[in-house]
Parts: sequence; C-alpha cells; structure tokens
Amino acid sequence: MRPRWGRVGAILVAGTALGLLWNGFSGRGFALDKSVFIQAGDEVIEAAEAKSRLDKGALFLDARPVDFYNMSHIPGSYPLPEPDFDAAFKTLEPRLRSTYNIVVYCAGYGCEAAHVVARKLRDKGIQAAILNEGWPAWNDAGFPIKKGSEP
Repeated sequence: MRPRWGRVGAILVAGTALGLLWNGFSGRGFALDKSVFIQAGDEVIEAAEAKSRLDKGALFLDARPVDFYNMSHIPGSYPLPEPDFDAAFKTLEPRLRSTYNIVVYCAGYGCEAAHVVARKLRDKGIQAAILNEGWPAWNDAGFPIKKGSEP
C-alpha cells in the first residue's frame, strides 16, 4: 500500500494547528513570543542598556564557567558561575550587598545560567538585571571585552 501524501500532509497540518490552539488557549502552554527562561520578577535588559549601566558603574556578573570568563568577559565583571554559585557568592557577598545596580550575563542563545543566578541573588535579597542573549549580544554590539582572570 502506497502512502497518500495528501492525507499525510493534511494530518500533519491538522495536528500542528490543534497543538498550537491548545498551547494558546489551555493556560498551560508555552509563550511562543518570548524566552521560556523569563519568569515573573525577572528584569531583562538589552545590550545597549547594559552598556549604559556599565558606563554608570554597574556591577556585572558572569554566570558562565570560569574558563569562559578567563577567555574573555565584560570589563569590570566578576565570575559568579551558576554551578559554583554558593562558593563564589561568599567571596562576592559584601560587594553585592553594597551595590544596587547589578547585571548578570551568560553564554546567551538558550543559556539559562544568568536567569538562575539572578533568581538565586533575588532569593538572598539582591536584585539583578539579566542581559538578554548575554555574551553574544554584548560581543555582537561591538562593546569592549577583556581577556584574562582579572575583572
């Protein structure tokens, strides 16, 4: 028996349409117009806003692994890798508690680490904005970068 491609196509189209309708109207679907990582309480900023904040003295935190930080990072940023959050937080806590303008970034394009770090900071009473699309957005904008382990 040969497949009837018209029927196969109709079933695929109908299934996709029903899935999208359920996603949109069930109340439990995914928001298709924004990042699935963004949750209530998250402040997400674009690269231009992040650069403006850096110029005004904001504290930047790099949520990527330390090896990535050492390769290159935003000048003045400190490593606060998501997997080692507790240990890194202890060393940065006095600085974090005395700063009111904090921006967290990670590897971007699907990286959740900045969102996780920002939420962990919020749980400790420290508010931080998240750089949308993280390091790639900063780099693509042509903003300054620094290499090495020093902020």
